[in-house]
Amino acid sequence: MLTNESTAVSRTAIITGAGTGIGFAIAQALARQRTQVLLNDFDAASAENAAETIRQAGGVCEACPGDASDVAFVQHMVDTAVDRFGSVDMAIANAGITVFGDIFTTTPEAFQKIVDLNLRGSFFLAQRAAMQMRKQANTLRERGGRVLFISSVVGHIGHPGLPVYSMTKAGLEMLVKQLVIDFSPLGITVNAIAPGATLTERTLDDPDYIPIWSRITPMGRPGTVEDIANAALFLLSPASGQITGQSLVVDGGWSSVGIPPV
Repeated sequence: MLTNESTAVSRTAIITGAGTGIGFAIAQALARQRTQVLLNDFDAASAENAAETIRQAGGVCEACPGDASDVAFVQHMVDTAVDRFGSVDMAIANAGITVFGDIFTTTPEAFQKIVDLNLRGSFFLAQRAAMQMRKQANTLRERGGRVLFISSVVGHIGHPGLPVYSMTKAGLEMLVKQLVIDFSPLGITVNAIAPGATLTERTLDDPDYIPIWSRITPMGRPGTVEDIANAALFLLSPASGQITGQSLVVDGGWSSVGIPPV
């Protein structure tokens, strides 16, 4: 998002891991606001189907399937967005992986897989997108931009079976604070959203998910992908121009009580 915005200027967003779930909901919400979207997913069919759904609804969206933990591919996404749409104004690092297992059962291979996508991919998307935003300050129009990480409530509170995943999400939230130092002089804000229990294609496969999380969530229900997308729209909008270095928890109050899902 540009710091001095004009409605005549099209904005471009890159969003990773957006074939389904929270990422797709954010992509849809942005497209409805006439943002041009470069939509990434590791699964090519999911990326293409998601992009086509957005186009059929009248949005501008291009699929860019590939591995969001691969730095060369991250640069390819940035280059593709510039070639196709002319700029990069927002980068949403949504791609992530959850692998359950306690510290005694976690293998080095599983550890590295989680860290590579959740941390490495997010770090280098922020880096390469911000480098492009910095370039645009001299070659296009107004300076600035938005970087948004999708963290998790388990970056704030312990949860059984998620030591590595929780570590990476907490790491993202510290990265948000650190990047304020480098990004603020460029007019780029950087924030995170930490979703709690959320209804997605994956969680809906569990018949106990809604009953359990409805019982232990103070607001009486798990979140929806639209709940997270609405928070993302705010942090990507001009209304949040003075908000940076922050993590917004969207969990219906669960982290305030911390009742385990048993």
